[in-house]
Amino acid sequence: MGVPAELADRSLAEQHEYLRSRFSRRTVMRGGAVTLGAVAGGVFVPGAASAATATSAAPAPAAEAVDGALVAPFGRHLSYGDDARTEMTVSWQVPVAVKDPFIRVGGSAGELSRRIPAELRALYTPAGVGTSADHTQYYVHAKLTRLKPGRTYYYGVGHQGFDPASPRFAGTIGTFTTAPARAERFTFTAFGDQGVSYHALANDSLILAQGPSFHLHAGDIAYADPSGQGKTSDTFDARTWDQFLAQTETVAKSVPWMVSYGNHDMEAWYSPNGYGSQEARFAPPRNGPDPKELPGAYSFVHGNTAVISLDANDVSYEIPANLGISGGTQTAWFERQLRKFRAAGSGIDFVVVFFHHCAYCTATAHASEGGVREEWVPLFEKYTVDLVINGHNHVYERTDVLKGDKVAKELPIGGTAYPETDGVVYVTAGAAGKGLYEFPVGDSYEGKEKESGPFASYVTQKGGGKKAVTVDWSRVRYTNYSFLRVDVEPAPVGRTATLTVRGLAETGAEVDRFVVARKVRA
Repeated sequence: MGVPAELADRSLAEQHEYLRSRFSRRTVMRGGAVTLGAVAGGVFVPGAASAATATSAAPAPAAEAVDGALVAPFGRHLSYGDDARTEMTVSWQVPVAVKDPFIRVGGSAGELSRRIPAELRALYTPAGVGTSADHTQYYVHAKLTRLKPGRTYYYGVGHQGFDPASPRFAGTIGTFTTAPARAERFTFTAFGDQGVSYHALANDSLILAQGPSFHLHAGDIAYADPSGQGKTSDTFDARTWDQFLAQTETVAKSVPWMVSYGNHDMEAWYSPNGYGSQEARFAPPRNGPDPKELPGAYSFVHGNTAVISLDANDVSYEIPANLGISGGTQTAWFERQLRKFRAAGSGIDFVVVFFHHCAYCTATAHASEGGVREEWVPLFEKYTVDLVINGHNHVYERTDVLKGDKVAKELPIGGTAYPETDGVVYVTAGAAGKGLYEFPVGDSYEGKEKESGPFASYVTQKGGGKKAVTVDWSRVRYTNYSFLRVDVEPAPVGRTATLTVRGLAETGAEVDRFVVARKVRA
């Protein structure tokens, strides 16, 4: 697809407008695959797509008349709501626009509730925008509220002709567990940059074995857009998302899969901010600074731990397609969240922040993002954030304890950090399944530690330039597929609560371990 040269480096909103004008309503309707998404704004209209099978303006394709009993839901994935103790959103996919989608929920597989209506969202990709020709995807979401904290529920999803309460479809019933009402021991996992591959599937299998309460995906989710520059010249195959959700279902159908958006998750055709497609596929909490503009920025609380997801596309100097999209509101919201969670009586011991672009990394592909360092690192330090998790670079790397871009305390494998006095630890966990990157020096990890001494890396600056820096804070480096496991151990007032953080290889072998400790205050 030819792109005017003057658009090559424009904002995502300008690129969206170009695509919308090129693939006009008339062009789309000539293509013959008309859905509500195509007629009512280009792709997906939140809340309106559930009417796709009833609107006269969007005649249903013949495939939509198929017997619902022959259409099986797939790609189930969970997300906490604004209150992780009482809200859960169950999402799934269907290959055609089924009628009357719903969910059933209960305390056991044999005692499911009456039908609770769900919302069908249609997502249309015309030929020429991507590589999948005319293609419509259908995603379904059911938001559950007034649940009980710390309770395991059974659920089944269906539609007209496919009822999970029927013995015929009983094998499709799954479970989920809400966050607890008070602090208790739990585990969560994290990584970024997964995509669809053998290694991605292997990591999913190993994650499931950890028994996590939730999983954090730090951006670059499916890689349907392999170039990831947020440009009209990007080519993507929307069907890759079908493969991804089917691959991930083994974990995400029972473990809340909490996403943050990276540069490969901006798809210009769907909306001015590039996230229209993600709004169709995912339903994270909507308590962020602007759920419509930045749907990947939000927070939730699990026990004694607050988790904050940020959208680093908003501050990225390296890939500036959405640079400044929030106008500073995201950072202001972020500081308000930190202030709230650090207030006396909040019940929060640990604050974990995750997002895509790396604050501190030395992998040669992307290294460190200057926009993140300028905008958010001062807040990490001011509010003594306990752990920062990134993706973007397809490696595992962990820093010493940092403050003011300098090593405040060396943190060897097996060591302990005290954020209140020491500083912040940063982990890049971007080796979830896509092709691996390299470091400028050799690996150094548990059992194979090697002293490298200070070495050269860079930080991307505003305008895209690379500032050369000398690095002495890179403590652990591992260039193979891996993910992060974090075990949270609460403690009574006056005692010390801990996060035990472990880097685990695709084989299950431990490549890193450290502890973050914090004295519990009333």
